[in-house]
Amino acid sequence: MRIYLFLTLFLLSFSACSPADKDPELTRWENRAERVTIIRDDFGVPHVYGKSDADAVFGLIYAQCEDDFMRVERNYIWAIGRLAEVEGEKSLYSDLRAKMFMTRDEAIATYEKSPDWLKELCDAFADGANYYLHTHPEVKPMLLDRFEPWMPFYFSEGSIGGDIERVSTRDIAAFYDNLDAPKEEQLSYLQTLEEPQGSNGIAISGKLTSSGNTLLLINPHTTFYFRPEVHVISEEGLNAYGAVTWGQFFVYQGFNEKTGWMHTSSGTDVIDEFVETIAEKDGQLTYKYGDLWKPVEQFDVTLNYLEGDSLRQKTFPVYRTHHGPITHQIDGKWVATSLMWEPAKALEQSYVRTKKANHEEFMEMMEIRTNSSNNTVFADASGNIAYYHGNFIPRRDTRFDYAKPVDGSIPETDWQGLHDLKENIILVNPENGWIQNCNSTPYTAAGPYSPKKEDYPYYMAPEDENFRGVHAIRLLEGATDLTLEKLLELAYDPQLPAFEQLIPGLVEAWDARSAAHPELREAIEVLRNWDFRTSVNAVPMTLSHYYATRYLREGKAPQGLSFMERLNYFGTESPAAERLEVFTGVLKQLTEDFGTWNLPWGEVNRFQRLSNELTPRFDDNAPSIPVGFASGNWGSLAAFGMRGAVQGNPKKIYGTRGNSFIAVVEFGEKVRAKSMLAGGQSGDPSSPHFDDQSQRYAEVNFKDVAYYREDVEKRAERTYKPGEK
Repeated sequence: MRIYLFLTLFLLSFSACSPADKDPELTRWENRAERVTIIRDDFGVPHVYGKSDADAVFGLIYAQCEDDFMRVERNYIWAIGRLAEVEGEKSLYSDLRAKMFMTRDEAIATYEKSPDWLKELCDAFADGANYYLHTHPEVKPMLLDRFEPWMPFYFSEGSIGGDIERVSTRDIAAFYDNLDAPKEEQLSYLQTLEEPQGSNGIAISGKLTSSGNTLLLINPHTTFYFRPEVHVISEEGLNAYGAVTWGQFFVYQGFNEKTGWMHTSSGTDVIDEFVETIAEKDGQLTYKYGDLWKPVEQFDVTLNYLEGDSLRQKTFPVYRTHHGPITHQIDGKWVATSLMWEPAKALEQSYVRTKKANHEEFMEMMEIRTNSSNNTVFADASGNIAYYHGNFIPRRDTRFDYAKPVDGSIPETDWQGLHDLKENIILVNPENGWIQNCNSTPYTAAGPYSPKKEDYPYYMAPEDENFRGVHAIRLLEGATDLTLEKLLELAYDPQLPAFEQLIPGLVEAWDARSAAHPELREAIEVLRNWDFRTSVNAVPMTLSHYYATRYLREGKAPQGLSFMERLNYFGTESPAAERLEVFTGVLKQLTEDFGTWNLPWGEVNRFQRLSNELTPRFDDNAPSIPVGFASGNWGSLAAFGMRGAVQGNPKKIYGTRGNSFIAVVEFGEKVRAKSMLAGGQSGDPSSPHFDDQSQRYAEVNFKDVAYYREDVEKRAERTYKPGEK
């Protein structure tokens, strides 16, 4: 009897902690994980298979956290406006900017009002990150020990340098705190060799390919390690491969079996400033709008910031008009900033883009019109190629100059809705068989078959031509019988159009004054017969890079010239004495830094990945790899350069920006692709995939993409479910 009673009590106690009483959130995570399989290939690329789209999103975020949780977390700390809690007071105005456009409560409300399918994806995003933290207790977040499903609405598009980052934190600090935001640290000479933002996209129709299939070049120029390479698949039709911005649940630049999309940064005017006339009436701040005085929306934002080891708080009043938040003032008048702020629609467009099967479906997706900061180069398996210059384009009264702040008290200056998609600059299947955009004007996108400038309002395409665009057009005008391999050769063509007037102009100046500068003779002769092609062995490349950089910084040119015009002016119209003075300074600088000016380009232009720090660290005495590519400033399609602050005090140039994730894709009965990722997939220096693509990157030795399941399994390095060790 006692034994029976003991067994009964034991079973009752066991049932008290049975699975029925298990944490329901953990149960949900584990159930989701059972429906996900992650296969890591031989380069560490995660191929994430899920039953549903939400399952796949769960696995995708989990895999990203495995590869670089620090960057996933950092992106959301910045996006939701909590950066000052880890970086201190200097980041308060970045946080304030985020809250000015959307508060936490507004983000939650946006999530709650979203379609059920989108909410499910956002739930899966949060669950994937939270399950990673649950199964990796050794990982200590900087700040976010829990992710929430409303967070992606702050981070809905994927661009590097999104619209909101064009709103000056310095101006916000001056307005809301009556002070200047902390100044950036002084950059060294090398760090001022600014590599431009931007990307290349090229689409080729079947009439120019040996197979008759369309080809697409996906060539974003971002900060290195800004996006990893992923493959995400579900049984609901998702099968997207490409680059994903850390922490986002959609492939930003990539392809599926039938379509491919490449984004380039757009110069389309999508942000405008409205000067408001403010007056206090009956104790209420108001702003003039026609004959009306409308109330200014006011609310307080309290932000935390790190000071020493403690968190402090600061409260700011925030003001909004119907034009947007007040971001700064001009001559004592308040200025509101308008930009695209439709986070739910933007997130929807970013995701559904990855599942489209042809150009007709893709164009239908573009009708959402929230892809605000990008152009799109497109190709599909049906033989179509297309180009969209911008997507979100406010309709404006062209009597007003929106390149400058406009008077917000005049109702006619308001945005008059959006241009219909058919009114935007769109190019579909041009007769020449190719489309290119390199962040340049759309009016040269297809040579003589390009859109005509006179057919569109000025604010749709204010961009100038650039040397990369010139280079791409030259190459494409003679292209025939292209293959994936030949498209790669084209994308890495070493010609540099920027030097074709600049360097002969320098040689000409020396020929006219050689007696006064005999010390320049040897270096000038090195340049005289150069073919303007870059390589690791090219000494004239070194001289030309430093000469152009110094001249752009120190030379005098007429106001209003574009970058191309300015550089060409220095080769054709600037004073000869000035050219020689600048070049003398170059030889002096190189000799001081390296002991000689006679340096092959690969000796100074290097790839090095020592750590995964957000501010990269370089060491001239540590191993590095010579790189023959050059700056996009000079027309190099394969862009490679230094931008922004770095740790250490290197003399050499170490790439921090340019070719990052690159792919060439062929669409036929089956999709075929080759890809490259700067450095490697993992952010962990102890991982074999931290730098296993570094040498391949420098040698342009692309890997074959494993897209189909049988190919993925052949190259599988590890197969597992989230949570498994």
